[in-house]
Amino acid sequence: MSDSVPEAEAGTAAEAVPEAEPTFDPAAPAPLNVDRTPSGNADVDAQLGRLADTDHLATDGHVEVYEDVHRGLRDALTALDARPGPPAPPSTYQNRS
Repeated sequence: MSDSVPEAEAGTAAEAVPEAEPTFDPAAPAPLNVDRTPSGNADVDAQLGRLADTDHLATDGHVEVYEDVHRGLRDALTALDARPGPPAPPSTYQNRS
């Protein structure tokens, strides 16, 4: 009899050692968990919802999302100005030549 551990048992003992858990990386993307209050305008709310895409991107990817959201918000505001309003009242001006 030998006091040494057979090779088969030694291999399984080494496999039982758990791997080191990943360390926290403060530079990794993380959600900001900023509450977004609905504006009541579907186009604006959709653009503001797009800001959540930055939660999963590194900071160098934020600019593209911010520019896209800015463009969308600008388009939504322009669309508000372009909507036809109530018809203008009839003119009381009479051309007397």
